[in-house]
Amino acid sequence: MTMRLIATSIAVLSGAAVAYADPAGDWGAGYGHMGWGGGFGMLGGLMMLVFWGVIIALIVIAVRWFADNSSGRSKSSDAMDTLKSRFAKGEIDEDEFRKRKAALED
Repeated sequence: MTMRLIATSIAVLSGAAVAYADPAGDWGAGYGHMGWGGGFGMLGGLMMLVFWGVIIALIVIAVRWFADNSSGRSKSSDAMDTLKSRFAKGEIDEDEFRKRKAALED
């Protein structure tokens, strides 16, 4: 079904382009010089920049998100490392270490 729709769309658009072609080669008729005569002017160029800016921003966000999620370390392991470090430095005693470790493992 999708291929049929694509083929039909191409056929219709091709037929419209051929029917609208200027046989005399007059630049003043139709769309003008490669579509720039359609009245968009700088707005068309600005919208192109906005479009590509959004695409690039989405790619950057996706890469950062995947990089953060694929680091392999979870928040609980970071907390456990901090707890072990504090115990090793003597900031907390063994009872406090065991209570906090049990709380983190739950």
